[in-house]
Amino acid sequence: MVGVTGRASSQTSSFFWIGFAILYTLSGTTSPFRVAPASFMASGHIAQCLGGILARRAGATVAVSGDLCLNGAQLVDGVRSLAAGLLERGVRPGDVVAVVGFNSIEYMELLLAIPYIGAIVAPLNYRWSFEEAVQALELVRPSAFIFDGAYSSWALRLMESQSFSSICLYVTIGDPVNIGQGANFVSVDHVKRSCRGTTEMEPVSAPRDVGLICFTSGTTGQPKGVAISHTSLIIQSLAKIAVVGYGEDDVYLHTAPLCHIGGISSCLAILMAGGCHVLIPKFDAKSAIKAIQEHKVTCFITVPTIMADLLSYSRKDKISGCGSVAKILNGGGRLSDELINGASHLFFNAAIFSAYGMTEACSSLTFMRMNNPEVEETKNQLTKQSEGVCVGKPSPHVEIRIGRDESNSTSSQMGKILTRGLHTMVGYWGNSTADTPESVRNGWLDTGDTGWIDRTGKLWLMGRQKGRIKSGGENVYPEEVELVLSQHPGVAKAVVFGVPDSCLGEKIVACVSIRDDWRWVDATAEHQGEGKEVSAHILQEYCRIKNLSRFKVPRLYYHWSRPFPVTTTGKIKREELKAKVLACMQPRSSL
Repeated sequence: MVGVTGRASSQTSSFFWIGFAILYTLSGTTSPFRVAPASFMASGHIAQCLGGILARRAGATVAVSGDLCLNGAQLVDGVRSLAAGLLERGVRPGDVVAVVGFNSIEYMELLLAIPYIGAIVAPLNYRWSFEEAVQALELVRPSAFIFDGAYSSWALRLMESQSFSSICLYVTIGDPVNIGQGANFVSVDHVKRSCRGTTEMEPVSAPRDVGLICFTSGTTGQPKGVAISHTSLIIQSLAKIAVVGYGEDDVYLHTAPLCHIGGISSCLAILMAGGCHVLIPKFDAKSAIKAIQEHKVTCFITVPTIMADLLSYSRKDKISGCGSVAKILNGGGRLSDELINGASHLFFNAAIFSAYGMTEACSSLTFMRMNNPEVEETKNQLTKQSEGVCVGKPSPHVEIRIGRDESNSTSSQMGKILTRGLHTMVGYWGNSTADTPESVRNGWLDTGDTGWIDRTGKLWLMGRQKGRIKSGGENVYPEEVELVLSQHPGVAKAVVFGVPDSCLGEKIVACVSIRDDWRWVDATAEHQGEGKEVSAHILQEYCRIKNLSRFKVPRLYYHWSRPFPVTTTGKIKREELKAKVLACMQPRSSL
């Protein structure tokens, strides 16, 4: 495996590892060094990583959570005992098991133990309300509900409900909180200890190789359950090993929740690489920095808000640097130049990668190294062309093409971003099976994004197809305009959307929040000339300086002084924001 300082520095290295991933996935071997018996399944299974852990890391620490430390042998025994215990309590191949809780060693064991016996693990977002969780549960109809003690009230309400008679087993992670008498709950530890059968069974798979149902957040409507195969999970996790360079010497901090595909995929990557896991219940900057320093963490994943919190806390607490960190993988949105520079100073030994992907593609499609000279060339290209955000090149096993809109008669290279390969979902879960969605045609999955591919093979992201604004006959993508506005030093966040207009079809509106030490100057107010002022006129001129096409420059600007409405995964609810802005007042402009 790649060591702590080793990274895939060439595409040749990446091809080697992806080829290894395919062989590993299809051969059914339990580790790179031991071939499984002929009776073992002929396809891959995520629990195959246990053989490698047992062979190479049996006596080494592989998981840390608070005061609890497990070596490789203990982790493997825990997973197998839990799998056997769930089987004895009636969980069968093809059953769906819903899980809600914070990051923990037990949660990580469940991600392997449930699929080990051919069941399907369905993590629920712990940030959801009970009503949101019910929508997801109605989709998957689980046979078992496993929950952190803090969610005991959810379990009680489900038991009392007439709608979830399919749930025959309730299991707590830790001790239940505030439960009434007669609640028939057992703990994960009890399930392990009460196992009477052998734990030396081989992993089995659910129908159609489904191992995981991961819920998309969506900005409107009910959640969708994305059914993901063992094959997809293995090949995408091993792609991270190839590109980022995870290895046995790595100490990985779980900053992302294990209910999201990014957290799950990276967790499996470290399991397969044989690294050590450091788990904190949920992210907060203080706990994360403490864990990095105490356990000499070498890698973690992030999203822009997490990175901003880490940098803010380190400045406040006067932390000069975290030299142990060697690899950072960012997803869920672009890191600003300010965040990249700050991260490069705080984590001064780290290679910072950015990934573009989606749940339906089992996490990452493309990767890009952010803190190297090539990025400066990309920035210059972006400034000149103003044609979206570069998200890097696809992994060697990922096929991407641009689907042109038949109604588009222009010579533009822009179109729908489509992907095909072993990494794509089995389908959306419904009626106890995974149905092929309309977004998949001839094997090609429509990502819902629009972009183009340059001559070097890099993918440039324009924005979401559904969020596209049609103004004066021209297509405008909100993300492109937001990127320009957010580069103004006084703008903390910008959200762009279209509103109906009798002349243009849609008029472009920018809703902006400004930084604490800046002042918003309304159209009717006077500029004081102090230098730290933001106004509609200033932002319009800034867009022109940044070479944003004239038809893309917002006509109306609205100062937003409250937190933006977001989903549980941090995505802006554009339609809700638009409704609030229009309900508050007609956006005013000095233009």
